[in-house]
Amino acid sequence: MPNFSVNTNTGAATALQYLTLTQGQLSATQSHVSSGFKVANARDDGAIYAIAQNQRGNVAGYQSVLNSLSNGTSAVDVALSAGQSISDLLIQMKTKALAAADSSLDTASRQALNANFVALRDQITTIVKNAVFNGFNLVDGSTNQVTALASADGTRRVTASAQKMTLSGAIVTVKTTNTISTQAKASTLIATIQTSLTNVNSALAKLSAGAAKFSIQSTFAQKLSDTLTSGIGNLVDANMAQESARLQALQVRQQLGIQALSIANQAPQTILSLFQ
Repeated sequence: MPNFSVNTNTGAATALQYLTLTQGQLSATQSHVSSGFKVANARDDGAIYAIAQNQRGNVAGYQSVLNSLSNGTSAVDVALSAGQSISDLLIQMKTKALAAADSSLDTASRQALNANFVALRDQITTIVKNAVFNGFNLVDGSTNQVTALASADGTRRVTASAQKMTLSGAIVTVKTTNTISTQAKASTLIATIQTSLTNVNSALAKLSAGAAKFSIQSTFAQKLSDTLTSGIGNLVDANMAQESARLQALQVRQQLGIQALSIANQAPQTILSLFQ
């Protein structure tokens, strides 16, 4: 038998409890839809949020790794460009030396060839001095290598060795004072230029190997970052199809709950009929 009381409305209390529960679930679902996250903060799920934050830290670390590798790659690319230009100059210098080695050449022609040769020789120095990126010059002897990060914790690194290509060096053996002003000097210098050319091309191969290391590591780091980002998404991203269906269901439950509460609140009105 129902309990007719104006002080206690059990039906209304029950309806209110379920309506409050539905209201809370609806608020959470609306938050998921608005933010796109099923775990937007630690309050939603502390354990999942902590895991996701740790992985976000790793992703941020790999972004720094990618930036470091990019800087290293650029430094090596500048050195490669310089080396290629020096190789081209040496080829032109060899051509001039061969022409000047001709004993039948007249004085005016030899002087013209020598002036051209000296300009090419000095251009090597200009190229070496200007081959700088982010403070690194891998062809002037100011640094032995360029180093880049290889891991998100900073414990591992990759390096590319520098190749000093200044005049009068171990690679470019042509001296700063070499000329082809005479037939004898030109003849002697041909072999020196060829040796320098061979050395520069070998140095370019070594620089290229260094650039390849940076490129390979960069590709690997990007894949790791993408994988971690995908994993974070699996942990915290909301499934919008599921959230949409849930939202519609909760909206219906909310409306029914309001109606149930309204009906329960009208129950005490029946007590008045007992006193008529």
